[in-house]
Amino acid sequence: MCLLFFVRRVRMKLSIKTPDSDNLVSHPLLPIHGIIPNLAEKELSMLQIGDTMPAFEVLDQDGNTVTSKDLIKTGKKTIVYFYPKDNTSGCTAEACSFRDNYAALTAQGYNVVGVSKDSVKSHTGFQARHGLPFRLLSDTSTEMLQAFGAWGEKKMYGKTVLGTLRRTFIFNEAGTLERIIEKVDTKNAAAQILEP
Repeated sequence: MCLLFFVRRVRMKLSIKTPDSDNLVSHPLLPIHGIIPNLAEKELSMLQIGDTMPAFEVLDQDGNTVTSKDLIKTGKKTIVYFYPKDNTSGCTAEACSFRDNYAALTAQGYNVVGVSKDSVKSHTGFQARHGLPFRLLSDTSTEMLQAFGAWGEKKMYGKTVLGTLRRTFIFNEAGTLERIIEKVDTKNAAAQILEP
């Protein structure tokens, strides 16, 4: 009885969500026997320079299936940038930075792809609202985010929560990782790539 009460109290505490501005979620409880994951565990291992682009299969803003092979076979360098949530101030600034510098990026041989856990419908509206000329991938399961190491614990208003880690990965034409930007300047995201 006491154990059940304790588990319910913990479940209530951990299920509280922080504001959705960064698309964060509280740390989930495992459903079996009320087992609680280790809250001290950090994000999954991030990709390292020289790694091959992880295999994935997700949908873009038009509902089309996109895989890692699709990006690699373009024969271009690929910028895969992960962001927390459509239509929030920081994420909009980042997307518009890539939009405003899209011609310069493509001139240098880059293909740009944005990824978040937002739905296809959300991506469709976000792309149209801001005139984004590049694909937005919907990773609602967070499998792609986890594969790249862009999903993990972070602090929000003094609480530890799980969410998208804003990171940019740059791959060469063969799909090999050449550069990682962990400290993204949202207003100058493209400049960080064009002028390293």
